[in-house]
Amino acid sequence: MSRINISSRLPAIVAGSFRKSLLATVCVATLLQAAPVMAQAAAHAASYTFSIPAQPLSSALVRFSSITGIDVVFDGALPAGALTQGVRGSASAEGALGQLLAGTGLSWQFRGAGTVVLSVPSQTGTTGSTGSATELKPIVLGAESAWGPVEGFVANRSATGTKTDTPLIETPQSISVVTRDQMDVQGVNSLNSALRYTPGATGDVYGTDNRGLGVQLRGMGTGSSGIFYRDGLQLKDSNFTMFNAIEPYGAERYEVLRGPASVLYGQATPGGLINYVSKRPTEDVLREVELLGGSFDHYEGRFDFSGPVSDDDTVLYRMTGVVRDSSTQIDFVDEDRIFLAPAVTFKPDEDTKLTILGQYQRDRSGWAMQYLPASGTVFDSPYGEIPNSRFVGEPAFDEYNNTLGSIGYEFEHRFNDTWQIRQNARYVWLDHEEKGVFGGGLQADGRTYDRYADAGGTELNGGTIDTQIIGEFDTGQLSHTLLAGLDYKRHFYRDYASSGEVDPLDIFDPVYGSPVGPMTPYRDTDTTQSQLGIYGQDQIKLDKWALTLGGRYDWAWGSARDSVDSANNVNMSDEAFTGRAGLVYLADNGFAPYLSYTESFIPITRAGFEPETGRQYEIGVKYQPPGSNSFVTVSAFDLVRQNVESYTGPGGAVEGQTGEITSRGIEVEGVASLDSGINLRLAYTYLDTEITKETDTSSGESDLGNTPFGVAKHRASLWADYTLQDGLLEGLTLGGGVRYVGKTWGSNANTFKVPDYVLADAALSYKKDNTTFSLNVSNIFDKDYVASCFDASFGCFYGEGRRITASVRVTW
Repeated sequence: MSRINISSRLPAIVAGSFRKSLLATVCVATLLQAAPVMAQAAAHAASYTFSIPAQPLSSALVRFSSITGIDVVFDGALPAGALTQGVRGSASAEGALGQLLAGTGLSWQFRGAGTVVLSVPSQTGTTGSTGSATELKPIVLGAESAWGPVEGFVANRSATGTKTDTPLIETPQSISVVTRDQMDVQGVNSLNSALRYTPGATGDVYGTDNRGLGVQLRGMGTGSSGIFYRDGLQLKDSNFTMFNAIEPYGAERYEVLRGPASVLYGQATPGGLINYVSKRPTEDVLREVELLGGSFDHYEGRFDFSGPVSDDDTVLYRMTGVVRDSSTQIDFVDEDRIFLAPAVTFKPDEDTKLTILGQYQRDRSGWAMQYLPASGTVFDSPYGEIPNSRFVGEPAFDEYNNTLGSIGYEFEHRFNDTWQIRQNARYVWLDHEEKGVFGGGLQADGRTYDRYADAGGTELNGGTIDTQIIGEFDTGQLSHTLLAGLDYKRHFYRDYASSGEVDPLDIFDPVYGSPVGPMTPYRDTDTTQSQLGIYGQDQIKLDKWALTLGGRYDWAWGSARDSVDSANNVNMSDEAFTGRAGLVYLADNGFAPYLSYTESFIPITRAGFEPETGRQYEIGVKYQPPGSNSFVTVSAFDLVRQNVESYTGPGGAVEGQTGEITSRGIEVEGVASLDSGINLRLAYTYLDTEITKETDTSSGESDLGNTPFGVAKHRASLWADYTLQDGLLEGLTLGGGVRYVGKTWGSNANTFKVPDYVLADAALSYKKDNTTFSLNVSNIFDKDYVASCFDASFGCFYGEGRRITASVRVTW
């Protein structure tokens, strides 16, 4: 009979034939010999102070073990998705166990003073706390980690909002988790598609753009503020390019934190951030190969291999890869990719772990984002409708190529039951080249389209290191998780660009082949940016209350030197304090009302620009129904962003700073993965976003009081899928979703509106043994729609039409 010990004091070690099937937070131990009766009685009588909220039973028992010093051993099969209502206040170990296990159907038995055995009673067995152990089949129990995989759609823990392994229900801020299972079912192939069913977020403001530029969080466009993080470390953008388009297949999950987060991360946009959590080495042997094909001549191969290297599981590896050869919806635009992500974990003992994470990605593509006029897209034209595949560039000239890589590590060491240290570091580099011919506006005849040429690139490299000390201890009735950190980042990049003339195009009947005129340099800037931050956070629990307090001080400095235009030269030095406070009440029935206040700070290395700042008030309630694998969040917020960069010029050029944008809204999110085989995800967003201050009124026209372009007042989505659990069609999954995006203004001047639209998606898969056949269709009815506009003459963007993808995946 195999037994699994979940004590937080012991390593995750798997015995015998079950060695490869246990996740990292589950431990194996051999039952201790029976202790003397008097010692056992003394252990039962001892009183402890507990502050364990409602959460998955496995993680609650880890906390119980750390408080009492009692090893908890499972003997049998833990009920799927087992949850506990928690325990708070003073209680004996036996009394606390009774509260933790209430309603789970589990029985327990003390084996000596320091070990308790849990089991599922047989029909003839004993269910009391003193019954004899029942011989049952050994079990495999996986407790969710904030950095690990999630079974189904419902994540219970995250580190993005606190940098500690914290239940989502205790985090006083809105966080959505897009799990690997959800991505697989929905056929996610980009950041844009990953955000489709997430409240308060959108990834396709610029329609078919394949760079990930068109991300919007709580009505705030992200620009080049660097909202994209990988494993908690920022991936810094240049003025011309970014890291947002990292391959989704390499992600274990996407975590979307909405609202300011500078208190933990330094440079962070007020709208929030997106954390790409990488796949990590596993103790289980994993072998997966997948072949895909579909619309737009899409051909792709994927592989994912992982497992132990050594017999004692001290060294683990993972290698994930993608090779893609594909066109896009846009004529003459490809989307080819090579992606490799190696990872190695070294665990020399139970208290120490080092994981090395690498990544290489080579993209060879074109400009999937085409600048089109409102006439013929949003509005009727006497010449008809411009097709959503229209390319306004020059096939022999246009390209958009990225080659990027990174190498980093995550190190953690636990000194004792109270203190541990973590250090995360990464070095990144990116080479970027781009050339394009873009639309500049319709002439008076309504069909001749002016164009211009632009070419340039970026060379970027830099590093980030984040060191954290974490302490878990009690002071009287208060339970603390204390975090103190120091992080440093330094990045260098060179942006160079030139422009030229090119002949106009008949946008309704294009003929390509016009020569591109001589290119005149207009930028060659070397930029260096550095930031040093010190931060602290205390997560305090008292009975049913959870208080989070945090503060940070940043020093940021940098310079820019432009050999073409000295007006771009600048020396920057800024410093700022940002704070955060949040309070959650953890009710016994699973409800958790909360409120919070957070701030943000973004220094800008650009002549004449002030640092962006932000603040947010948020109030809401989270609900995790006891006994159900589901999670609901309802939130309301008031968010202000100051000194906002404006991206409204041709080619998305920075023209200035808007001044201040205020966004107030309501978000609703519900997610469930039920034992019956049903997955559900519901999202609704209401936004009231307004330009509340202006800094540039030189044009004589005012946008004060207007809504920024591309911000929909209403967004809603619903996804559901069902997997047959038995019968001839066991393993068949049917799924579908619907997405609604409301009307948006087509410019900051609010002169016209872009129509609303409704899109439908579908999924079909069948799993037999180790083979899965899948079919995904997005925008089933091939609806033509404009995702957004920022200017009527040249700034409108089509969304993606119908995409069909078929795949076969084999695991062994």
